[in-house]
Amino acid sequence: MSLQDGTSPYRQRTRVRARAVDGAVIRLWAALVAFSILLAAFAGQAFARGAPDSFADLAEELLPSVVNIRTATTVSGAGGPNEQFNLPPGFEEFFDRFRDNMPERQRRATSLGSGFIIDSEGYIVTNNHVIKDAEEIYVLLQDNTELAAELIGADDKTDLALLKVESDTALPAVPWGKSDAARVGDWVVAIGNPLGFGGTVTAGIISARGRDINSGPYDNYIQTDASINKGNSGGPLFNMDGEVIGINTAIFSPNGGSIGIGFAVPSNLASRVVGQLREFGSTRRGWLGVTIQQVTDEIADSLDLPEAAGALVSTVHQDSPARVAGVETGDVILTFDGRKVPNSRRLPRMVADTAVGQTVPVEVWRDGEIVRVEVTLGQLEKVDLASLRSAPRDRSGPATVDQLGLALAPLDGEARERFNLDDEVEGVVIAGVDRGSDAEAKELAPGDVIVEVNQQKVATPDDVADRVQKAREEGRKSVLMLISQGGSLRFVVVKFEQG
Repeated sequence: MSLQDGTSPYRQRTRVRARAVDGAVIRLWAALVAFSILLAAFAGQAFARGAPDSFADLAEELLPSVVNIRTATTVSGAGGPNEQFNLPPGFEEFFDRFRDNMPERQRRATSLGSGFIIDSEGYIVTNNHVIKDAEEIYVLLQDNTELAAELIGADDKTDLALLKVESDTALPAVPWGKSDAARVGDWVVAIGNPLGFGGTVTAGIISARGRDINSGPYDNYIQTDASINKGNSGGPLFNMDGEVIGINTAIFSPNGGSIGIGFAVPSNLASRVVGQLREFGSTRRGWLGVTIQQVTDEIADSLDLPEAAGALVSTVHQDSPARVAGVETGDVILTFDGRKVPNSRRLPRMVADTAVGQTVPVEVWRDGEIVRVEVTLGQLEKVDLASLRSAPRDRSGPATVDQLGLALAPLDGEARERFNLDDEVEGVVIAGVDRGSDAEAKELAPGDVIVEVNQQKVATPDDVADRVQKAREEGRKSVLMLISQGGSLRFVVVKFEQG
């Protein structure tokens, strides 16, 4: 028997099954397409790693590479009762006289810190402040073997030091990791010797990156909530792959103990410094030869800069790479070696990370346009920075510039004697500052010298008044002044008084 459409029941069932299979294939294909779209959407992105069940395996692997560092130093002093007791008022002077008559004695001062092995031949990294001024340095391994250590080199600017020990057996080393790849929220493990308790493991996350705690010119710390206390200094901060991504260096604490805010030198910086210490015994940083300051919104507006970014050059030092290349006072350094300079704090790190003798392109903002120069960097360590800071800088009657709230005077012999100014300083001296003025708010004071107004040199009070009048005619609300203050130069934006 056949159906009305002339199709046999067998063929009809076959077609139904075929349609079912086709539908399943279509659904599977659609699911694969959706999955592919999701993969494409997340391609190239890092996936957060979940909390481990335990840190035990990682700790067991890493503990042998972390060492305890002990130092000894001989210090001299007469000593006395007031070294040990809090004396009531009036008794300190008595005991000071008593102590002055005592014979001088010597005693051994010791300190404890942490470190980690980076090479099986016995190279060990720690903090500079752990071993600074030490006469003897000892390294205690996990198996309680104590070895005398030699200081290979140290760098106070990043607080890093490299030691070397001699051992009959190869020592367990740990590798450097890439701190730039670490993200806020990633798990980390700190190992060290807090408060003298050796081989202590703590865990936490990266709380922040790029922290500046004003400890040095190259601050770029990793912040972590992994517990760090006194004695952890110089110890490693590990990622979950057992790589060192930081050197635990400092804590923020009102009570001296851990409150969950610790700081580590990132490995990308530390590995370069340690490499130079190992090769040369000291660091070899690039040197540009300028004094810089932050570009504020006011300064950016006065220079017609599109944004408040870059580093404003307040001084170009004599015979420096910057001066040879044609960098000028008042330039704003926008890019260095093809990289944008976001602020003045970043530029020293960028320069220091560049090889000595390398020629790099630099873009500066000058007179409302971008100027490109080529700078061949010198070596920072060969420069006497103290002498640069104290070196002399570059060059009618009393008058008042009411718009600025300043009383000005020519820089003659009388003014130089009155304010104790060097003969090499040139400009117009500030004789008085109105109370409540913007000039007072910008910490200008009598004895300061105005060297430039709107990047033009001034020699008389009338010169200053003329520059101010011209700025007002151009519709400006302030002037940019280069001020010689206490032997240093800095740029200051002073707003016009209302009225």
